[in-house]
Amino acid sequence: MEQPSPDTVTRLLESARGGNADAFDELFAVVYGELRRLAHIIRRKRAGDTLNTTALVHEAYERLVPASEIEVENRAHFFRLAARAMRFVLTDSARRRAAAKRGGGEMRVTFEDSMFPDAVQLDDVIALDDALNRLEDLDERQAQVVECRFFAGLSVEETARALGVGTATVKRDWRAARAWLAHELR
Repeated sequence: MEQPSPDTVTRLLESARGGNADAFDELFAVVYGELRRLAHIIRRKRAGDTLNTTALVHEAYERLVPASEIEVENRAHFFRLAARAMRFVLTDSARRRAAAKRGGGEMRVTFEDSMFPDAVQLDDVIALDDALNRLEDLDERQAQVVECRFFAGLSVEETARALGVGTATVKRDWRAARAWLAHELR
């Protein structure tokens, strides 16, 4: 599936900011394929998961709709917000499943550069979210880099644009955040 043009996404974001109530829904339709691709990367689809790729995208969208009044600066900022929404959906789902099964089951989530080499246990998703909250208190930008890279599947370059920093900064923050998270999650 072809990625939407940045111009189309920007035009729809500007239209939504200008008060067009339908623009956010149209934006969702335009970026739906890309959001599904990102959700699929995050989930690494497995049979038996209660939260499939489509459900993850739709639940993330439901979290974004009330935020449609938020000033979304550009396409990269939109995907940053979508990544955060997916993070919260995955974490909430993991918490519900862990509560229901008391730690049973797995949700397949991969961490680029292999923090977790295989499927991530539900408890690990919850621990990752808790650790990210602590990292956000220490270094907000590093936490944002993790959200962009891990939850939105953005490249180093896309993450740099989304955060308004250089690629070297993203690489440095990504390395530091992964090291800090690995230590915290041990």
